[in-house]
Amino acid sequence: MSTPTRAAVLVESGRPAPYADSRPLQVVPLELDPPGPGELLIRVRAAGLCHSDLSVINGSRPRPLPMALGHEAAGEVVATGEGTEFAPGDHVVLAFVPACGHCPRCAGGRPALCEPGAAANGSGTLLGGGLRFTDSSGVRPWHHLGVSAFSEYTVVSARSAVKVDPELPSEIAALFGCAVLTGAGAAFYSARVAPGDSVAVFGLGGVGLAALLAAKAAGAATLVAVDVVESKLELARELGATHAVAGGPDAVEAIREITRGGAEKVVDTTGVVPVLEQAYRATARGGTTVTVGLPDPARELVLPALSLVAEERTLRGSYLGSCVPRRDVPRFVDMYRAGILPVDALLSHRLTLDEVNEGFDRLHTGEAVRQVIVF
Repeated sequence: MSTPTRAAVLVESGRPAPYADSRPLQVVPLELDPPGPGELLIRVRAAGLCHSDLSVINGSRPRPLPMALGHEAAGEVVATGEGTEFAPGDHVVLAFVPACGHCPRCAGGRPALCEPGAAANGSGTLLGGGLRFTDSSGVRPWHHLGVSAFSEYTVVSARSAVKVDPELPSEIAALFGCAVLTGAGAAFYSARVAPGDSVAVFGLGGVGLAALLAAKAAGAATLVAVDVVESKLELARELGATHAVAGGPDAVEAIREITRGGAEKVVDTTGVVPVLEQAYRATARGGTTVTVGLPDPARELVLPALSLVAEERTLRGSYLGSCVPRRDVPRFVDMYRAGILPVDALLSHRLTLDEVNEGFDRLHTGEAVRQVIVF
């Protein structure tokens, strides 16, 4: 039997902001097929708004349309297909890479790079293939990153779900599905921040501030926060940044002066190629630059090739924070509860589903840190 739901469906990419006027996301009734083998029917409790969603809305990352959007969420299992270890009533965080567990990348301990998961995400289907939503005219909207979180109910692969304590508030739990995994993972695993390191973080949205919190937890001695929004710089100071630098052409020189030649670890979360170039120039000799933002696929990065060898520099990409969700969601939740990763400070706005377009206006202008739709 199908499940009725209401979902925010992206009908057209590239509509101009303000989105409150152009309404690229339409909240519509849908029918949801029951979960197939290895799948879960989830009642979504909370879903975060992320720049990865915005990049689909503005057209910089083309996806098949119409698409039921959203990829950062927490919810409750309502029903299960055959062959899962979950049960109705389980509370879960949803990760946006459904790791198959069998491909060479998964077998090598890198589930964020799962090959079947990437193929399904790119095509707009679930890991097992196919579509589960249907609208009133018989059209089947595509899935977003195997999650489609902007919906009262959704069907996901069980490989997208991680069990969490039901006592964890849903609007906080949702943050662990993307912002915390991506940002904290970038600092802990990709940059490998160590005690005494100098660290700079470019971009202070949910991902960037999660990276800042993790760098502090890892023992960074100098922690430089960079953004163009003053309120975000102030929040970064409150969360432990030792220095705050206004984003722009003077940021590199400011960081190099603060760190006496460049930060040893630099994390760029913006997905803006000129900012990534600044992040690389702000990195010390022998240092590591990590990028987690998703730039327009048509953009190219130009760097002085000699510096990679003569200065022993490392430029590293980080997807899902190089995390293993089933290991790291519980680990990071424990760190949150111990006060080591106070990620509740990232939550700047609570929304209803019908306010989703207005939420993306705030994300577009940089006003918000992390906004969560609470169902």
